[in-house]
Amino acid sequence: MALDTASVPGAGSAASLVAELRLPVWNALADRADTLRRSLPPRPDDGPGRFEWSRSLNPAQARRAAVLDRLDALCGHLAGRPAAGYHADDPLPEAALEEADGFTSDSVAMRMAEYRSLRARAVTAPRAERAAAAR
Repeated sequence: MALDTASVPGAGSAASLVAELRLPVWNALADRADTLRRSLPPRPDDGPGRFEWSRSLNPAQARRAAVLDRLDALCGHLAGRPAAGYHADDPLPEAALEEADGFTSDSVAMRMAEYRSLRARAVTAPRAERAAAAR
């Protein structure tokens, strides 16, 4: 869900928060992905090879590979390549923030909380206005 700053009073900083958070969140996700990638056997690039690779993994490796795929998709989304399952116009999906939780500095975590608060207000403000108009 894209953050509509026009509907939230005082939310002019949402765009600046996105700009400020995109790189540290991407770094946290990329670091996690690199760690997972190193813990798995090398993954082939071709489709048939990748299929055989995935079938060769034990259950713990398969779980790590699934998280790796999610992290790679989110990194791509943050880099401007929209990932399946996430709104193309959402510059900082909640899933990316969730995956970065606990892997960033305290100051970045505080900025993420601030962004989440702005996002929540952007989502609830239009609903409250529609409910009031319907009365």
